[in-house]
Amino acid sequence: MRVLNTIDFNNLRGDLFGGVTAAVVALPMALAFGVASGAGAEAGLYGAVLVGLFAALFGGTPTLISEPTGPMTVVMTAVITSILAANPEGGMAIAFTTVMLAGLFQILFGILKLGRYVTMMPYTVISGFMSGIGFILIILQLPALLGHPTPGGGVLGSLQALPELAATFQPDELLLGGISLAILLLMPKRLRRLLPPQLLALVAGTLIAVLVIGSGAYREIGAIPSGLPSLHLPTLTPDLWQSVLVDALVLAMLGSIDALLTSVIADSLTRTQHDSDKELIGQGLGNLASGLFGGLPGAGATMGTVVNIQTGARTALSGLTRAIILAVVVLWATGLVSMIPLAVLAGIAIKVGLDIVDWDFLGRAHRVSPRGALIMYGVIALTVFVDLITAVGIGLFVANILTIRRLADLQSEGVRLFGGGANAADMDCPKATNEEKKIIGDPDNGIALLCLSGPLIFGAAKAITRQQTEIANARSLILDLTDVPHIGVTSSMAIETTVTEATQHGCRVYFAGTQPAARKRLESLGLLKLVPEENWIDNRPDALKTAIADRAGQRQTQTQPQADPKPHPRASNEGLTS
Repeated sequence: MRVLNTIDFNNLRGDLFGGVTAAVVALPMALAFGVASGAGAEAGLYGAVLVGLFAALFGGTPTLISEPTGPMTVVMTAVITSILAANPEGGMAIAFTTVMLAGLFQILFGILKLGRYVTMMPYTVISGFMSGIGFILIILQLPALLGHPTPGGGVLGSLQALPELAATFQPDELLLGGISLAILLLMPKRLRRLLPPQLLALVAGTLIAVLVIGSGAYREIGAIPSGLPSLHLPTLTPDLWQSVLVDALVLAMLGSIDALLTSVIADSLTRTQHDSDKELIGQGLGNLASGLFGGLPGAGATMGTVVNIQTGARTALSGLTRAIILAVVVLWATGLVSMIPLAVLAGIAIKVGLDIVDWDFLGRAHRVSPRGALIMYGVIALTVFVDLITAVGIGLFVANILTIRRLADLQSEGVRLFGGGANAADMDCPKATNEEKKIIGDPDNGIALLCLSGPLIFGAAKAITRQQTEIANARSLILDLTDVPHIGVTSSMAIETTVTEATQHGCRVYFAGTQPAARKRLESLGLLKLVPEENWIDNRPDALKTAIADRAGQRQTQTQPQADPKPHPRASNEGLTS
């Protein structure tokens, strides 16, 4: 695995333009997320620089733009609020330690090569918690849009205070926020290609505030420290370590999902293939550095990535260019942003929240799957009113239970018994010939054929066990495993039980067409002791012939009791069926 991301100078003009454009888009977003989180606008800027720089250097997606995002900001806001409530003096230091731990978790995910599994979640759960995060971001920014500080108590506190805040709204600030929202929502697409709407909203709102309303008549960002950020060494108290660990894991998982989903979008736009594990390491290094210097956590940002690619970027040089430009703003130009109205930033953040909500799927989820829609609505409600980890945990549990039930139904369809008391007239076992149907349908042969197909995971076990009553009447049992590439532990135990019950009733058992992996699993259970080697036959037709031959040999032995005792000869299939 190469250490650095793909960086070259063959596409210098496109990468530089992409980086500049991405920086222009990132600046208002970083300021808005920094203010929204409660850590301050500077935390958003530091996160935009550091996460973007390290992810661009060490990530696995050349055109990915990484920075503080709406979902990460919402979780970080909750982290800061809860930690400050428990430890007002050292709360911010502990919050940034949480960001560092999240980065370490992401690095660990990458080292363990978990990238391919991170996004393997039901769409209903992903859509639900992303939409829930969008609603949280909107709700938390409504007080600032109305010209008031955000009340305590998170989402519930903001909703409870909303009637009073709406009755005492500040007209000037609501106007500024409304203007920024109007620009973001109504700006024509052809103008968006020339000028990012976020930057236009930021500049227009600030100019109106300064020139029309007047400085001091509205709430503004205020002074931002210029120069290099200060170092925040890891700080942790014994009473908070458990909650910090859980919060860090949530940030790491959310950031990983956000980044890798955006990497897939980048792949589709550039016709390339990203390295998921390498990307997780890059994201982890970025969040580790951001937490170390007091910045917000970040992830792959869809908007910045798409703008970057559409402007011509093709390598990580674009991400480095963007980070350098933002670093210049942090070091020397923070004075220019001190007069930006908070209401304008609230409008920008609300638009981000609206974009995060999966409106398209919300409108048709009930038509696609009523059960899936209920899962999604439940995850949204739990995300907004409880917490993200509870929402995802319960959502995944319910979704997996429904999936297991569906798989069990499908597995049951692949377990079919013919003969042995079951009706063989409608035998639909794969590739069954008329001769085979005749053999199984003849009650004198006493043959039961248990056809199994597909990978047999635990869902098939119950269906296999249900056949034991019918098999008890058979004199020969053939288990056809021709179409079974894999047998899970639970299903293999069910097969063992079926074979044991059959042999205890004096039934001869044969395995037909057992594939290597399936046979290895069955042999590991000791089934060779119950079913001798000669009864493991390559295909179903030969297994049927062998069962008839063995049955004929058994009848002949019983009708000639005075014959000289000899070892049981196993005649060839051809000789007994000719």
